[in-house]
Amino acid sequence: MKKFNFRKVLDGLTAASPVGSSGGGSGSGAGGSVHPGGTAGAAGTPREEIQETLTSDYFQICKTVRHGFPYLPTALAFDPVQKILAIGTRTGAIRILGRPGVDCYCQHESGAAVLQLQFLINEGALVSACADDALHLWNLRQKRPAILHSLKFNRERITYCHLPFQSKWLYVGTERGNTHIVNIESFILSGYVIMWNKAIELSTKTHPGPVVHLSDSPRDEGKLLIGYENGTIVFWDLRSKRADLRAYYDEAIHSVAWHHEGKQFMCSHSDGSLTLWNLKSPNRPFQTTIPHGKVQRDGKKPESCKPILKVEYKTCKNSEPFVIFSGGLSYDKPCRRPSLTIMHGKAITVLEMDHPIVDFLTLCETPYPNEFQEPYAVVVLLEKDLIVVDLTQSNFPIFENPYPIDIHESPVTCTEYFADCPPDLIPVLYSVGAKHKKQGYSNKEWPISGGAWNLGAQTYPEIIITGHADGSVKFWDASAITLQMLYKLKTSKVFEKQKVGEGKATAEIVEEDPFAVQMMYWCPESRIFCVAGVSAYVIVYRFSKHEVNTEIASLEVRLQCEVEDIITPEPETNPPFPDASSQLPSLKSLSGSANTVACEGTMKDSIPCLSVKARPVRMPPGYQADLVIQLVWVDGEPPQQITSLAVNSAYGLVAFGNCNGLAVVDFMQKTVLLSMGTLDLYGSSDPYQRQPRSPRKSRQFAADNFCMRGLSNFYPDLTKRIRTSYQSLTELSDSPVSLELERCKSPTSVKGSRKLSLPTDLKTDLENRENSFSRSRSSSVSSIDRDSKEAITALYFMESFARKNDSAVSSCLWVGTGLGMVIILSLNLPASDDLRQSEPVVVSPSGTVLTLKGAVLTFACLDCMGTLTHQPYEVWRDPHSADDGDKTRKRKLVMHSPSSSQDMGDHQFAVICSEKQAKVFSLPSQTCLYVHNITETSFLLRADVVTLCNSVCLACFCANGHIMTLSLPSLRPLLDINYLPVTDMRIARTFCFTNEGQALYLSSPTEIQRLTYSQEMCDNLQDMLGDLFTPVETPEAQNRGFLKGLFGGSGQAFDREELFGEATAGKASRSLAQHIPGSGGIEGVRGAAGGVIGDLTRARIALDERGQKLGELDERTASMMASAEAFSKHAHEVMLKYKDKKWYQF
Repeated sequence: MKKFNFRKVLDGLTAASPVGSSGGGSGSGAGGSVHPGGTAGAAGTPREEIQETLTSDYFQICKTVRHGFPYLPTALAFDPVQKILAIGTRTGAIRILGRPGVDCYCQHESGAAVLQLQFLINEGALVSACADDALHLWNLRQKRPAILHSLKFNRERITYCHLPFQSKWLYVGTERGNTHIVNIESFILSGYVIMWNKAIELSTKTHPGPVVHLSDSPRDEGKLLIGYENGTIVFWDLRSKRADLRAYYDEAIHSVAWHHEGKQFMCSHSDGSLTLWNLKSPNRPFQTTIPHGKVQRDGKKPESCKPILKVEYKTCKNSEPFVIFSGGLSYDKPCRRPSLTIMHGKAITVLEMDHPIVDFLTLCETPYPNEFQEPYAVVVLLEKDLIVVDLTQSNFPIFENPYPIDIHESPVTCTEYFADCPPDLIPVLYSVGAKHKKQGYSNKEWPISGGAWNLGAQTYPEIIITGHADGSVKFWDASAITLQMLYKLKTSKVFEKQKVGEGKATAEIVEEDPFAVQMMYWCPESRIFCVAGVSAYVIVYRFSKHEVNTEIASLEVRLQCEVEDIITPEPETNPPFPDASSQLPSLKSLSGSANTVACEGTMKDSIPCLSVKARPVRMPPGYQADLVIQLVWVDGEPPQQITSLAVNSAYGLVAFGNCNGLAVVDFMQKTVLLSMGTLDLYGSSDPYQRQPRSPRKSRQFAADNFCMRGLSNFYPDLTKRIRTSYQSLTELSDSPVSLELERCKSPTSVKGSRKLSLPTDLKTDLENRENSFSRSRSSSVSSIDRDSKEAITALYFMESFARKNDSAVSSCLWVGTGLGMVIILSLNLPASDDLRQSEPVVVSPSGTVLTLKGAVLTFACLDCMGTLTHQPYEVWRDPHSADDGDKTRKRKLVMHSPSSSQDMGDHQFAVICSEKQAKVFSLPSQTCLYVHNITETSFLLRADVVTLCNSVCLACFCANGHIMTLSLPSLRPLLDINYLPVTDMRIARTFCFTNEGQALYLSSPTEIQRLTYSQEMCDNLQDMLGDLFTPVETPEAQNRGFLKGLFGGSGQAFDREELFGEATAGKASRSLAQHIPGSGGIEGVRGAAGGVIGDLTRARIALDERGQKLGELDERTASMMASAEAFSKHAHEVMLKYKDKKWYQF
């Protein structure tokens, strides 16, 4: 009875007040829930009916993990005992990598570039030197590293650092040529300084330049080798505070490397030469080579080459030493790729790289510099890749990289995120993807194997899909905060390759990357996958485990709309909905030749942008193209990019729209059901009175059409739709009124828009966009401009009540537009599954039109109990299964979620969110129950209805950086945090929410940042993260042998503490550097993830346990002392007893 009464209340509400789009317009600026119509008691009835379980306590935002390649890398370090790798970047970030699953991201607050990294080997700490002349000590003994100490140099610029193994004194070289010494424990400067003018000879008249190298002698820790940029080398005796020897070379030094015995060292120079020096004869190098220089015939020195930026000199016990260096190639080969050269004996191997080399490190068996190094691998850090070369095999194969660092192999153009998807999908995708893996990798284990990681508590399947500029789509296993590539799909394979001389047919529309993926739609249950490309096409894929040879079905759709020439529409003049097989254009031009434009002498018409392969194509197991739908040129105008996409496997339909109109295609029968301008979708329900307008003098598509310029639309395409609201991202220098009008203008009315490059281009940021579009803003915008183009911005298939008087749900397509209009289309499907392949599907307008403020972003449907109703789907079956002889096998359809099946006939809630507000309607009465004005001064970039803790909520991401969640159906604000400033359009384009409190965005062109808005996951995060530090015994130093110890070097121990400590060296000048205590200690105590209360409790328990153990220790010590005293007394008595006896008396 209760439900029946509730229904009557809703119907009463409908009769009492028709709801308009301004129902919540008078709410507060920060947003508020408004109940239009009815009394307060009536508006409160749904709350009594539906018990909402989510409260603000369920929500908390924190970043979880960052995947991908560190953006703009600058520095590299490796701990040979812990076996973890650190990479520093130009943006001040540090990524620390260990075994797969151990991946940590930390950031310097200053954002200054990282110049150099140094591990405290096997100590669980890391020193970073940054471009703002600050040194930082990071504590790695906690899951989220934090800074323990910082030291900011005020008068000198840091150029090089060196920390000897098992030393607590860090040598710091500066631009002025001085060398300072820092105590790692206290992070305070020692008074001991090696001034440049003391290091060089008094007779030298020029400054030696910055310090480019520091290292202590492997033979004697009391001797420090200092390399200066101009070619001066000083061997400094730390004890006697003077130079033991000096060496000079007429070419600039880039790096220095020791032989392990400490008698020789090698330098790399700016002319491509390597010099080998002996400490006994420092007057000149005893060997000089230019490895890649051409030998001159007349016996002269080989010609100079490019600089050798770094050299490493590593010895082996049973073979020749390795000399490994980067750079040094000949100038006469300008097209040579960046290379790493490995010299082993007389063999020289050049490894060509795809990207410039930033740094490299040789991994050796021992951390001791005075032992045979035994190198086994080289880690090479490139600008956009990380590779590890196996040195133990003669052909130097590379190791297969287990990290997801190839996300950016082609620039990412869009992302989708699915949490809690069917568990069988990940193994299935992995099995088809594994067949395409590259061969020829090293057969050894990945050498960066440090840290520890376990699965943690949350183990539901998660999949991330990335679309790329080259048309590829990658599926990633994202379960348990890891990322592993499952499967790669190349969508460009359905099209013919474009020949270079093929004219400007496509080039006019898409100047680069014609196959770029713009939008994706995936149904995990039915495994139907759909892609919309930048060249105005849609591809429907089905999943099969079997290879097949078949032709690719294709359809062409005309979708063009001339709004300027439309006279106020009347019901009888609207063209009728086309039948199942028609492919009519939505509207014809009324002005004839006045609106045509000539392209190279001929007007293009009915031509698609790309050519689908006409021959049979071999499709491997995995996703196989079922249908390609292309929009075509109409009367010399190119097709506009697709702004919305939806697929439904149960209905067998795909729908997509752009700024001209909507198309619905039956992909089972391969027919176009609907191709219609947006205005015609209203039928007689068009809420706007559109006035006649004179045609444009000339069309701007050929010159000013930015909708189809390469990937330029990926920047403005904030919510995957064509709009011109880009300027509103730069926090609103114009008045909100003019901005709101400007945002609704036709894309074709923006003049002077520039060609934009890939969305990953750094040059394009929000300020540039503000500047580039400021010219096109007009001071006054007429109402005609507002209505000139109405893009389709959201589509949703669902079982719903299409009309007010419907008594049962039916198949519907909900259509949202850029002007905030919601149109419901009825889908009349064949009654039985047997007739589905033969009988036509009829799409017709229901006459229902709902309104919101701002462009519509998302739809969802709740049953009368407030549970999310899933879209109908077909259970997956293999379309090419061998045991399926007869094609008439019945499809297995799931029409709605099982939990709500008994309630579907009663009523339901429709949740609609636009970029300005959210509304909840009761169906079939179409009463607006709740309105929440989300933002007045900004607009939403993304909104998703998601499940969390067995309940449902609306998650929103706003252009002003706020992340919000609203309860459903009552739209109560649960979370609103200004968390993520939209500093780059990339964030706006790739941000997406998913179930279980997860979200992600592309934080840089190469990295995916995942975050959670769930309190539970924030609490459990500490358990899910990997440990960077694990207790490992430091290997023992080799026994040097008696003779080597006697003749092989300095026998006396070197006490750095005595030499550099305050007692001997005194204090350093206070103005030289400033010590800044870090938060690392606090972070370590706090655990960096869980709630403070829990941490305090854990700390108290730990203290209690420690106190208990100390008490037990105290008792044990006391008993030991008592027994020792008794033993002493007893011994004394025995001694007295035998004191005076002779030996023969015993």
